[in-house]
Amino acid sequence: MTKQAVNTSEAPAAIGPYSQGVAADGVLYISGQLPIDPETGAFPSDCVTCQAHQSLDNIAAILKEAGSDMGHVVKTTVYLDSMDDFAAVNEVYAEYFHEPYPARAAFEVARLPKGAKVEIEAVAKL
Repeated sequence: MTKQAVNTSEAPAAIGPYSQGVAADGVLYISGQLPIDPETGAFPSDCVTCQAHQSLDNIAAILKEAGSDMGHVVKTTVYLDSMDDFAAVNEVYAEYFHEPYPARAAFEVARLPKGAKVEIEAVAKL
């Protein structure tokens, strides 16, 4: 197996010992993307839809760096600090993905890093 880190300045730098993404055998595994604006290092706002947009924009930037796009995403996992935000995040999600939609899991978690409302990870075919 060959694996290669995928990193771009168009998405926030990792805040721990991990890569933004790892390409291995034709598959790109994208680490959970917090809604951090790579230019400011901050969340766009406290608004969950704004945060969902930023997380998905970060994923798109990593995909682009790897020579891929959102149409190649086959699986996502969405972490929410409140399941009450599920419908709002779904609306944003539908702007980024089209049929056939990626497989997906969504979870409410006790806490996300830096107090985020949403974090999204993805797997894509290269």
